Amino acid sequence: MYAIVNIAGKQYKVAEGDKLQVARLSSEVGDKVNFDNVLLTDDGKNIRIGKPAVKGAVVSAEILEHGRLKKILVYKKKRRKGYQRKNGHRQDFSSIKVNSIKISTPTKKAPAKKTAEAKTTKKESK
Repeated sequence: MYAIVNIAGKQYKVAEGDKLQVARLSSEVGDKVNFDNVLLTDDGKNIRIGKPAVKGAVVSAEILEHGRLKKILVYKKKRRKGYQRKNGHRQDFSSIKVNSIKISTPTKKAPAKKTAEAKTTKKESK
């Protein structure tokens, strides 16, 4: 079973037991977080596609650690103008472990049958 889930504006394909790095989350290490913006689920038999999200689908995960990625250097230069700029950036991340993917199946209600009383009241009102 796997799901496509939207976490912090990016889409990730996750399955139970997966470990992945996402943009930094505001929760503390060891906290459990739930992601309800699930775009697609596949359990091997049925594929559910959300419009835009699958109703009743929740991905629960645990935060393992917070950290920072390797530094990326950004260098700008315009030739023959003496313009040079060097800048660096380190992106914050959170490492999470997916514990479970839950899908609640919606119960379908039978349409209400029109009664004979409702039909007669329409005729009388005219």
